[in-house]
Amino acid sequence: MAKRTHTTAWMIGLGLATGASVAAAQTLNLYTARHYDSDEALYDAFTDATGIEVNVLEGDSDQLIERIRREGAASPADVFMTVDAARLQRAENAGILAPVDSEVLESRLPAALQHPDDLWFGFSERVRVVYYNTDVYDEPPLERYEDLADARFDDEICIRSSSNDYNQSLVASLIAANGLEATEAWAEGLVENMARPPQGGDTDQLRAVAAGECSLGVGNHYYYTRLELSDDPQDQAVVDTTALFFPNQDDRGAHRNIGGAALVDGAPNADAAVQFLEFLASDEAQRMFSMGNNEFPAVDGIEPIEALQPYADRRLDDLNVGVLGENNAQAVRLMDRAGWR
Repeated sequence: MAKRTHTTAWMIGLGLATGASVAAAQTLNLYTARHYDSDEALYDAFTDATGIEVNVLEGDSDQLIERIRREGAASPADVFMTVDAARLQRAENAGILAPVDSEVLESRLPAALQHPDDLWFGFSERVRVVYYNTDVYDEPPLERYEDLADARFDDEICIRSSSNDYNQSLVASLIAANGLEATEAWAEGLVENMARPPQGGDTDQLRAVAAGECSLGVGNHYYYTRLELSDDPQDQAVVDTTALFFPNQDDRGAHRNIGGAALVDGAPNADAAVQFLEFLASDEAQRMFSMGNNEFPAVDGIEPIEALQPYADRRLDDLNVGVLGENNAQAVRLMDRAGWR
């Protein structure tokens, strides 16, 4: 497929597009697996700046991928948007994405958050952290993800199922860092240290840590921030007895995943689609990602919301997130062999 070159530059930081780009298309069809009400503000801001209306179809990532594949050349989809690099990899494998040649995206976004062949781009960062019970530990009792398999944490860890994409991507990053054999041994040790069978979502791991069902839990950073910013006394009680930390700060950095988007192959409004992708890398949109779902901005120099600023200097793994998708199948088989259910 031909690489589409977009020549009308987004006026970064000004929230403006040229008149020619506005006239190019007045409609954008977005298929998104992001289910955050706050994303509506992103779409409204894009429309305000360009005059291009955004038609939104929400659904599960795999269902949307299959829908676009079945629709084929008749698909109205212009942009596919989701979270987790492995889901973007599945879209790539389905052959539904088209490359984008954009100086704006290439210069604004870290190389680690861009597909090597420009098939998709990461616009926000979500970091896999470790929660710990502050009644049990005064400070983080481990330094690295690898330490979660240490026998001293027997019966102390809560974590989601192996079917969870975020956990699969964490394991995929460990395969990249340590190799298949060492990562499988790690997974076996982690299973031995589980305080209960994997269950629930990331917030459930955090609540279990606070309740004393386990002293350590694994989850994305923004679940903690949501409770931290909540007015609910029960949420505040969880925050009062827990804390989070970013592992591997003395070596490769904490594992990061992305919220990302891509141009759909054969998009009927391709010029508008590329404008939308470039808008997602603008200062305005980057701040909105952080305000809306407590994610870290992908663009360097954009401050996250105040609640995340204490972690602004955290070190993140600079592994290209495309590797997470490439290693996904190995990660799933490895977790199954280790008894991680």
